[in-house]
Amino acid sequence: MTFKANAPAKINLTLDILGKRPDGYHDVAMLMQAVSLSDTVELTLTDKENIEISCSDPAIPTDSRNIVYKVADAFFKTTGIKNTGVSIYIQKVIPCEAGLAGGSADGAATLRLLNIAFDAHLSDKELCEVGAKVGADIPFCILGGTRLATGTGTTLNKVRSMPKCFIVIVKPEISVSTREAYALADNRQGIRIKYTDYCKQMLYSGDLSGVCSTLHNDFEEVLNLSEINDIKAAMYKAKALGAAMSGSGSAVFGIFRNERKAQKCIDVLKQTYSKVYLTVPVSKGAEII
Repeated sequence: MTFKANAPAKINLTLDILGKRPDGYHDVAMLMQAVSLSDTVELTLTDKENIEISCSDPAIPTDSRNIVYKVADAFFKTTGIKNTGVSIYIQKVIPCEAGLAGGSADGAATLRLLNIAFDAHLSDKELCEVGAKVGADIPFCILGGTRLATGTGTTLNKVRSMPKCFIVIVKPEISVSTREAYALADNRQGIRIKYTDYCKQMLYSGDLSGVCSTLHNDFEEVLNLSEINDIKAAMYKAKALGAAMSGSGSAVFGIFRNERKAQKCIDVLKQTYSKVYLTVPVSKGAEII
């Protein structure tokens, strides 16, 4: 028997790093938005009593390093359900190492699939608790929509949905070291603005221009990468209302009020970049299809 789930990516409307914790993690405040760019995850029950992973992208590891494997292992250990055998196939669309939570989205979809395939009847809260053991973005990817994330990023509160818009996402070839980015953020001096509070106010007012004026990412600020700045400049030239890097990068997104302008932006960016996507905000995270 085979089950299938959708695994949407996320973008960060804001990402404020509030400080390093005694346990080595960081406290953050983020507004996260699920988008229609998504992977598909299929789970097939087998009788091999193991976890088999396969993926359309040969660059993705399919052993115990894969987040999907880790999530499945955590599910069986947490629930005490015997693993009679699962084969999981990941159809990748979300680019890797982009700050779009592609791996976490696949992990979230896997938890949805395991929950139904093994009749575990775990609530969303319980699924999030299992997911948080593996990755901080997994709980958001389970729930989706528009949410305020605090603590280490796993404390989630729903906020008013993102106004209707079109989102262009570009993944350049450059990669970003999350460890290096956090180190640079830790060394900042002076008082910092908490953009998340302002962006949340704009979301509640339903003001798309206001939301776009408060987009912010501390990683983008401390890294100050010229290619990221160039992509944003191209997006603004194409009449984006706002643009920012997502997560720890290196994907950049631009927000447009209408599809025609978004498509014109894509046409320009595709002259330079191969990984360019048109998406819209979605109200759900991983779900069975």
